[in-house]
Amino acid sequence: YMDKIDVAVILGSDSDLELGKAAIKSLKSFDLSCELKVISAHRSPDVLVDYLQSSQQNGCRAYIAIAGMAAHLAGAVAANSTKPVLGVPSDNSSLNGLDAILSTLQMPAGVPVATFAAGKAGATNAGIFAAQMIATTDNKLSEKMKSFKSELREKTILKDKNLDRD
Repeated sequence: YMDKIDVAVILGSDSDLELGKAAIKSLKSFDLSCELKVISAHRSPDVLVDYLQSSQQNGCRAYIAIAGMAAHLAGAVAANSTKPVLGVPSDNSSLNGLDAILSTLQMPAGVPVATFAAGKAGATNAGIFAAQMIATTDNKLSEKMKSFKSELREKTILKDKNLDRD
């Protein structure tokens, strides 16, 4: 039995754990229920399909797929799910993530993946974006999003005031 989760974060490998934690941190900051899984689209495709079926039955509303190298994970999730898929390319390859960026970004028509920047900023933004999507039908979450944006604004203004211009 799986508890209801709003967003599942799936890593292609445990080497992407730092990025997974960044996405989870964003999701939890908006009080969204989430879980982190390591499931390889290449090494365990049957496990991925089984997980997607069970998680959707348990109310999962979106997936964040984080993978490096010629990352097929986000595409495999999108091919086997009707929920939004947010792809985060890992920058841990010898090509500094370019291979993962292209394989996550270049999806065929009909199998969309929203692709974010490679690395930690992309993982953080994927979590925030998932919260923004869910906030379109959740007034309480929408208010949290407004507060988040306001705090971001205030932090930026404070950074300008405290800038050492000498």
